[in-house]
Amino acid sequence: MTSGPRERWSIFIEKDYLKFSAAHFLIFPDGSAERLHGHNYKVTVMVETELDKHGLVVNFKEIKPMVRRLCDELDEHFLIPGKHPVLRCQEVADGQLEIRYLERRYLIPKGEVIVLPIGNTSAENLATWFARELRGRMREQWPSLRVHQLRVSVEETPGQQGIYAMCDA
Repeated sequence: MTSGPRERWSIFIEKDYLKFSAAHFLIFPDGSAERLHGHNYKVTVMVETELDKHGLVVNFKEIKPMVRRLCDELDEHFLIPGKHPVLRCQEVADGQLEIRYLERRYLIPKGEVIVLPIGNTSAENLATWFARELRGRMREQWPSLRVHQLRVSVEETPGQQGIYAMCDA
């Protein structure tokens, strides 16, 4: 007995407003690092599931604001990799964070920094963080939704993006 083709459906979200501007510096394997700089990041999302009883993967009107909120949370911040083995970030006096990497020292107001649970602030790692956060929020919103694949891309400049996909998310 043979079964027919396995069917799957997906939605793809790419909107001009799904973006965030953030500062960072990338740390390379040899210990060197980029200078502090910023990007205007763009985010796209693909969700693959089975169709619900209404013929939808997920309602665009419900998932787009979820993605936008994540973008807004990162917008206009200095992004720090909280799991880097050498970089240190600690709160000091007057609500400031001291960020140290080798001979570098930055003193920044705490509210302008986001320490992410990643090892480096590459586009790939930002896409990973974004996808995992989004999947957690989707689980809260739709606990019974079976996601076969969630794919997030974070573009740092046109034609240059990091992509993360989780299957059977």
